Amino acid sequence: MTESLSERNRAAQALFAPLGETYDRYARLLSLGQDPRWRAFLVERIQTDRDSTVLDVACGTASVSLELVRRYGCRVVGIDQSPEMLAAGRARVDAAGVGDRVELRQGQAEELPFEDASFDALTFTYLLRYVDDPAATMKELARVVRPGGRIAMLDFFVPAGVARPAWELYVRVGLPVLGRAISPGWGEVGSFLGPSIRGFWNRHPVEEIVGAWRNAGIEDVQGRRLSLGGGLVLWGTRGA
Repeated sequence: MTESLSERNRAAQALFAPLGETYDRYARLLSLGQDPRWRAFLVERIQTDRDSTVLDVACGTASVSLELVRRYGCRVVGIDQSPEMLAAGRARVDAAGVGDRVELRQGQAEELPFEDASFDALTFTYLLRYVDDPAATMKELARVVRPGGRIAMLDFFVPAGVARPAWELYVRVGLPVLGRAISPGWGEVGSFLGPSIRGFWNRHPVEEIVGAWRNAGIEDVQGRRLSLGGGLVLWGTRGA
């Protein structure tokens, strides 16, 4: 699989490789406690049931996969390109005793190893900033969801108005300082996130991303900005 990774994929893989065992703890800390709340809101948009199978793309350490099982009792297949994050995710799945409901696999969002309409719903988190072609990736994600199935995403966003200066101060100063205090790996992430988030949404305004969803055959696309605009959840329904 390594041979098929793009330069952007490889950079993301290298960035997160050292973080698997500590990711959940410090993602909560560095997001000022918001990350778990955002993931729970994401899962609520899916509205599935125990008989469904959900694909969790960019599943990382399986936080969303576990929340899906907890809320709906559904079966989940998680896919991520990072073996280190997947190892941490498998440990969490085993500790939760839901290995019969969650399967974690290594793979890429741009080339999903599944047949068309294989899943009843799909979630993805913090993904589009790490792919070369967000529009093409959205078509690939939509491809594996049955007509009528829900699709939902979570990512960081850039606040507007009075919240923007505080956000800029945090991502320019607070995140790098806190990250370096944890470890060199987290220091890299702390310095990377602000420019990554700002740069992505400058290159791809939210209207463009929503358009990519619709062009991929996803209907009734809705969105909610969370935590004064620091997070964004989009969701919609796979068309016929």
